[in-house]
Amino acid sequence: MNALNSRYLRPCAVLLTCVAAISAPSRSFSNDSPPADPNQRKHLIWTGLAPSESVTATGSPLPPHDGDIPSITRVEKIRTPSLEVFAPAHPNGTAVVILPGGGFRVVVPDLEGSEAADFLNRLGITVFVLNYRTNEVKPDSEPNFLRPLQDAQRAVRWVRANANVWKLSPDKIGVLGFSAGGQVASVLHTSSDKAAYESIDQVDTLSFRPDFSLLVYPWNVLVAGTDGLMPELQFTKELPPAFIVHTSDDNSSAVGAAMIYVGLKKQGVPAELHIYENGGHGYGVRTKPNSNIGTWTNRATDWLIQRGIGTPVQ
Repeated sequence: MNALNSRYLRPCAVLLTCVAAISAPSRSFSNDSPPADPNQRKHLIWTGLAPSESVTATGSPLPPHDGDIPSITRVEKIRTPSLEVFAPAHPNGTAVVILPGGGFRVVVPDLEGSEAADFLNRLGITVFVLNYRTNEVKPDSEPNFLRPLQDAQRAVRWVRANANVWKLSPDKIGVLGFSAGGQVASVLHTSSDKAAYESIDQVDTLSFRPDFSLLVYPWNVLVAGTDGLMPELQFTKELPPAFIVHTSDDNSSAVGAAMIYVGLKKQGVPAELHIYENGGHGYGVRTKPNSNIGTWTNRATDWLIQRGIGTPVQ
């Protein structure tokens, strides 16, 4: 057991103490990180095995549910995370890494991934949908969000390292997180500059901090049985701007989304919060009967354009 892993056995109060402690065993630092091939749609983000993994597997889709109209893809057993690129017709230099939901047991790359790429692409934004690792093999003592957080940090760094491939501005790389991915994005948004894994190559010399975040029904960001946020969410005045969406009738509690907004507001960080009366959970960018939740992308479009992140549709 290395020093990092041994520290994980001690009580941890905040994210960076915990996640540094359960990073992968030490790996030698390499300057070699092959540039992305722009002709490929899907890309692996780790050189070799991901932290704490012993095998490679990009995941297996589960059989579709009969009640899913339109259908919803659910991918399990992901040990090798990947990014799928959705490039706009007229790129404006901005990128968004999407973290889908799925309760950490699966990843939902269409409902809470590729379907959101459409409205972002119309704004000139290049989209990268992240299939992060699922939780089948993690020990009970490891937080569900840890390996997805490692993958998200690596993905943001990887996109920055390959910014020239898609003509991106390295200081205009944001994240969009849905549900469990919204929890990860919330932790990523509020984390310090210490990564949740050990550096392995030149990609890891770059910042993993997003330049902006869209947090859409972030799941279970409250400590169970309380109105307090996860201790991993630490608010400082240096945090980037955020756009937050939730519904009042979501069982994962809009209080968490409101508390994130309050935390940012108290630090003077630009943030916008929309809580719709109804709409439930797990809608992605789809409409729901008798709800206005399907209009949240219009509010996000306004916010992205106002901040100079999105380009107005001509």
